[in-house]
Amino acid sequence: MSVPETNLATPAQLLAHFRALDQFLFAHQQLWRPKPFTALQLGWETEHPQLARWLRARNLEQAEAAHNQPHLLAAPAPFPELARQAIALGQLGQLPRRSRAATGTRLGVDVPGRKWQQIEAFGSCLQFHQQPAHWLDWCAGKGHLGRYLAQDGSALSCVERDAQLVSSGQRLSGKLGIPARHIELDVLQEEAAGYLESAQTPVALHACGDLHVRLMQLASAAGCRQLAIAPCCYNRIRAEHYQPLSAAARASALQLERDDLRLLQCETVTAGQRVRKLRDLSMARRLGFDLLQRQVRAVDEYLPAEALAPAWLQRDFAAYCTELARVKQLDLGGEHDWATLETAGWQRLANVRNLELLRSLFRRPLEVWLLLDRALFLQAEGYRVRLGSFCDTRLTPRNLLLLAERE
Repeated sequence: MSVPETNLATPAQLLAHFRALDQFLFAHQQLWRPKPFTALQLGWETEHPQLARWLRARNLEQAEAAHNQPHLLAAPAPFPELARQAIALGQLGQLPRRSRAATGTRLGVDVPGRKWQQIEAFGSCLQFHQQPAHWLDWCAGKGHLGRYLAQDGSALSCVERDAQLVSSGQRLSGKLGIPARHIELDVLQEEAAGYLESAQTPVALHACGDLHVRLMQLASAAGCRQLAIAPCCYNRIRAEHYQPLSAAARASALQLERDDLRLLQCETVTAGQRVRKLRDLSMARRLGFDLLQRQVRAVDEYLPAEALAPAWLQRDFAAYCTELARVKQLDLGGEHDWATLETAGWQRLANVRNLELLRSLFRRPLEVWLLLDRALFLQAEGYRVRLGSFCDTRLTPRNLLLLAERE
């Protein structure tokens, strides 16, 4: 099969791109590591007071409008230059796509529309020199991706930890006439290595953190000739600190904590208006409570507190704070000006969202840094790699795909 060589990077090109990103992220870490949600004042505001004042003067609606395209803001320096560098360094380009046989609606049964579109876009980018004969759907859920790929008659194995999903997937494969083997397996356990064979082509669409890293390690060890991974939730790792995979990342001065990786999860493109309103209400109340707990404890630092159940958002602000204080075993003392605190919480949310726009410039560069770490690892294992987007960010913000193939 003819495979386009676009998006194919040489080891030298990958390494040069990684090092440029590494230098950019390390040099500006004081801008993207501190979190406005937990700090009343950020260290960089002293160094860039004009930018800080400009961002803090904006309202919540303005922050929401710029959320997914902060690079377009006409903000004071150094924002425009940082945006220009971030766009250039985070650019990977689109992977070439080819049309597949129409599936009709039968394979898309029981699949939410947006997820099915992601599956179709992912599948259209899987172009290898040798036609895969046996797909391995990693962390497969019910196996929707695997069935889409195996509709041409190729073999299919689906591994998934959730027994109910395995059972449902097996029934669905039978109903649709797709001969598939659905296997209940925790891929992080030692026995997972025995389920990979060199003749398989593993695929993972949005497998989280340790799960897709585990696939790369086991697939390369098993001698798999091809694999395709669209990573997701890089922060879902067991270690407190990020464990670099490639020699270049291990040599980097940029030492990432698990909390740093949560920056990638701050992008919202798919939530509906009702979900966003509830999210904003929850965050504004937590920020108002944060101001209260600083007063009560006489300690000017953030007190980690999980959001209460959604039902508490139907109660008034005083009841919400009282319940959160009970959960945190915090004595609130006497009377409080709840109306002023609630208003202050909403103002803080506006400040947080606008200050986050500076952090968000570094979201894609950090994601590409992590993806290149994986690509460099696979290159060292003897794979040729192609990187790029498989769909538009409006379909999913985690739209980057890594294709790897051994000669």
